[in-house]
Amino acid sequence: MTDLSLDHVADFAGTLADVARTLARAHFRTTTAFERKADESPVTVADKAIEAALRAAILARFPGHAILGEEAGMTGDGHLLWVLDPIDGTKSFITGMPLFGALIAFARGGVPRVGVIEMPALGERWVGGAGGATFNGQPARASGCTALDQARVYTSSPDFFTPDDWARYDALSRRGAIRRFGGDCYQYGLLASGHCDLVVETALQPYDFMALVPVVAGAGGVMTDWQGRPLGLASDGRVVASATPALHEVALRALNG
Repeated sequence: MTDLSLDHVADFAGTLADVARTLARAHFRTTTAFERKADESPVTVADKAIEAALRAAILARFPGHAILGEEAGMTGDGHLLWVLDPIDGTKSFITGMPLFGALIAFARGGVPRVGVIEMPALGERWVGGAGGATFNGQPARASGCTALDQARVYTSSPDFFTPDDWARYDALSRRGAIRRFGGDCYQYGLLASGHCDLVVETALQPYDFMALVPVVAGAGGVMTDWQGRPLGLASDGRVVASATPALHEVALRALNG
């Protein structure tokens, strides 16, 4: 980058997360009405308000940057891109469950370089970038687990899997020490802080995963698609996040037979 460092980007991303936290808290457990989008996923006025506020702040600071958001799509083009999910876990949000987050990513050349997982209702935040990962300002580190039979395995919901993908995930997760469901982006924060070891999901969009990659990698973990390829805007939505490279290799082998 020529105009600022990734540290400055991470600082600004934290400012954006503050905005998301304030707005999400103002709406949480008061906003329950929602509409259905074309893909049948729910959207609330809170989703739209948060994304609009984040877009306005980014364009005021970086008018030449592109933005991809879940609600308003892509605006602008170029090498420098912000990727936004104003409320990741809208179903949790509208049912009063505090495990929803705001995801903020900065990508250069399609590669996610800075990511924020903001959990407004919990007052928790992970930030990942070139200098590693932090949780509420303190260093975050993945567990170091290398063996599948010792791994704590998460996914959001069986509903997101095709029958074939579910068969693969089911076989993999039953080999772990513990398997749990639910959490959306929160699972990846838990992995970055060493509380779980493996997250496997499908049907994600770039705004669902781009912010997660720098957090997981910054904490010492690995996050790719099911084939072990780096994640980017053209990925197919199937992701694996692991606490260690060794566990990641085991998980990929299991998923691919």
